[in-house]
Amino acid sequence: MATKEFFTNSEELKQLMSAARATITAPFFGNNVEEVKSVAEAYKLAKNSPGTIELTGMPVYEPEKIGLPQGANQLLFNDGTVVGRCAAARKIVGEPNCDLKYLLPIIREAIYGTRDRLMYRTEAVVGLEEDFMVKAHLLIPEGFENIMYSWMLNFQYINEKYTEMYANSRELPDGDIYVFSDPDWTHPDFPYGLTFFDPEHNCACILGMRYFGEHKKGTLTLAWGCAARNGYASCHGGMKRYNLDGGKSFQVAVFGLSGSGKSTITHAKHGGKYDITVLHDDAFIINVHDKYTIALEPAYFDKTADYPIGCDDNKYILTQQNAGAIALADGKVVSVTEDIRNGNGRAVKSKLWSPNRVDRIDQPINAIFWLMKDPTIPPVLKLSGAALGSAMGATLATKRSSAERLAAGVDPNALVVEPYANPFRVYPLSVDYTRFKQLIADGVDCYILNTGEFMGTKVQPKHTLGIIEAIVSGEAEFHKWENFSDIQIMDIEGFDAAFSNKEYATQFVARMNDRINFVKSRETEKAGIDKLPADALEALEAVVKEATSLAGV
Repeated sequence: MATKEFFTNSEELKQLMSAARATITAPFFGNNVEEVKSVAEAYKLAKNSPGTIELTGMPVYEPEKIGLPQGANQLLFNDGTVVGRCAAARKIVGEPNCDLKYLLPIIREAIYGTRDRLMYRTEAVVGLEEDFMVKAHLLIPEGFENIMYSWMLNFQYINEKYTEMYANSRELPDGDIYVFSDPDWTHPDFPYGLTFFDPEHNCACILGMRYFGEHKKGTLTLAWGCAARNGYASCHGGMKRYNLDGGKSFQVAVFGLSGSGKSTITHAKHGGKYDITVLHDDAFIINVHDKYTIALEPAYFDKTADYPIGCDDNKYILTQQNAGAIALADGKVVSVTEDIRNGNGRAVKSKLWSPNRVDRIDQPINAIFWLMKDPTIPPVLKLSGAALGSAMGATLATKRSSAERLAAGVDPNALVVEPYANPFRVYPLSVDYTRFKQLIADGVDCYILNTGEFMGTKVQPKHTLGIIEAIVSGEAEFHKWENFSDIQIMDIEGFDAAFSNKEYATQFVARMNDRINFVKSRETEKAGIDKLPADALEALEAVVKEATSLAGV
């Protein structure tokens, strides 16, 4: 077995258990708990749950391949005010804002408060290949069957095939993941709810959160932490393989914040120019030593904003959240997508959406792409220094939204930084920095793709995909950029990145200083948990020094 589910001896118990884990796991065995053993059973419960909208005009595509009964339809469930995740609600053991003496009694009381309610217990596997498989357990009250159903579909529900795979999987020293949820919970001290994580002991408590994304990303948060403890690079990004002529291939990983084009690039077929194999567009891990990659989940959690009624891609949807509904002339019901009801409408999509899906890519990764919306970064840069390459990933940035309300004195052009595009990290940032630095030092090429605007000129998808095609085919021509030691550039028509433009040079230095300030801030933020090794700051400062000398700014 991969992770540890059962008691074997006292010494092992001491390593696996904590006060939080003992609190969270106990209610799974209560006499008010019913176990849901199959996704078909979960479907029936969700369909009959009060408030569920059965989309009778949107049947599930090939339901038998997903463990669902013939005639199964897509299910829509709508939340109220909240239609997205809340980072402010997160409390992580080991971080300064997590006071266990205060939080644990609140969690105990929250669990006690569910004793008179019917609770559903189910399990799934995170990690789809025998080298990394973690069993996860969810406990959630009656009335939230749709969350449970989507959770089982998003991860790998247990069936005969995966029971055998899991039994043969590599043993890990961690305990199973346990997630307790009560979406109805309220507390005056937590107006946005509470998502509590004890990552070292693989347990979480999700309170006052109806949004399914909290349950998906909460489970992944613990799985990514488990992978990091076991030597993998945990990735919130997309991974694909280009199958080339002559038995050759080219493997790329793309990392970017929401709206950066991560999923578009991952699933792009380039007009049929390439035979593409997709690992996943959101969650995977990289073996740093052997460079193979493993997907953590089979399904896709996709925004529905870009998929209108009648779009062919919609046939692969399994469940939907926070969308409208309307009847057709024949009386059948379909969803109203495109974010008309609210922003951030979502859907769990079947693995069948990508006919070219695999769960593991053995061929070593060739290239990493950091996707950014920094207006001072040209459409593409190649970074040759391992420290600089990883440091730019640690300061992966986007520009502020024009709709964002800013306090007086805040620079509207300052970058918003999310290291490695992963806001779900529950371990020191230096772990990711060291892992990605090692990959680059071992020969994995590192690029930055600007998928936003470059000094007022939009970088279009045709530019980005054309750049990737040139790199994959070996036809990309990079040359030294100005006088930078570790940065090369590829000339793209319509984009002039010459430092003779003093306004541009000044802005470039300012944005690099944003990155430097971010790295320096890690030394004190969260009591220094995310402090980076000295060479990260040195690499960024070297770029600023060269840029300043070059531009005379």
